[in-house]
Amino acid sequence: MRVAVTGTHGVGKSTLIADFVEARGSFEAVAEPYWLLAQDGLPFADGPTTADLEEQLNFSCVLLLDRAVAADLIFDRCPLDFLAYLDVVSQREGFEWLPSGKLLGRIGKALANLDLIAFVPITRPDEIAAEIEHSALRAQVDRRLKAMLRDDDLGLIPDELRVVAISGDREARVARLMAAIDSPSRWARRSEG
Repeated sequence: MRVAVTGTHGVGKSTLIADFVEARGSFEAVAEPYWLLAQDGLPFADGPTTADLEEQLNFSCVLLLDRAVAADLIFDRCPLDFLAYLDVVSQREGFEWLPSGKLLGRIGKALANLDLIAFVPITRPDEIAAEIEHSALRAQVDRRLKAMLRDDDLGLIPDELRVVAISGDREARVARLMAAIDSPSRWARRSEG
């Protein structure tokens, strides 16, 4: 089983993954591309840029494609996260970022290696009490991700890839993720968010 936890920044993705791996020891967590690339010495700008996000998108594809046959992995982010950020950040930078057909094909192949996308949306009231950096960006990316997962406007989500929305307190989030993994027939393909 290969799961990706997706969502805008500051929604508790990493916390959910850590709690899930602690509860379900057979799964290995794969850190988000930003941290893996930073550990390898790749310098990032102060704040999101299209160049940095493109690097993370490409590395997200590499992670999914290189570990296509590995069992029981849970990824912090997937290519859809970076597509949503690129849509929003490029508009802020004054242009429309458009992926090439070749890149879309690569993203599609990477997503085909997942069994489940667990989407962690911003909720009302917000379940994260701490002040979050770049709050306007956070809200815009959340809206774009919801639309991408609901409508699949880029045609990237394979029919067999299940998408579930995960919300609630920490315990409820882990329980919902476990239920989605253990009882796949209970969940619809598209997110409710």
